[in-house]
Amino acid sequence: MEQFQLIEQPPTLEEYLSLRRESGLSPKTPEQGRGAIENSWYFCHFADSETGRAVAMGRVIGDGGWYFHIADMATLPAYQGKGLGRKIIDTLIAKIRSSAPENPYITLIADPPGRRLYEKVGFHEISRSRGMQLPVQPLN
Repeated sequence: MEQFQLIEQPPTLEEYLSLRRESGLSPKTPEQGRGAIENSWYFCHFADSETGRAVAMGRVIGDGGWYFHIADMATLPAYQGKGLGRKIIDTLIAKIRSSAPENPYITLIADPPGRRLYEKVGFHEISRSRGMQLPVQPLN
């Protein structure tokens, strides 16, 4: 881990967009990226100590009261398997637990590649609820 520096703030907009794209998350526009960076409850990332490049990230969105959602968990492929994702999610959860009122509700949407990590941390499927989304409307 000494090769990496944990930074408790978002990466640059360019790094955010690149991390999403290169790690296999859906690409976002600069406008979407700015909104994500500016409106997150908490954000952290790892930078490679030699290059300064952001190589892993995660953030929390929420109301600061009881609801907290972990999003944008991403690690560049060349840096996967080094424990960065685990350290990011541990940091996000620790921040929620230290800053939020008692018994926060912590959620995430687990894509198949991340499920094993999330289960190791203690997340489990919600039994009676089901994730849903509203399809994107085409621009006219």
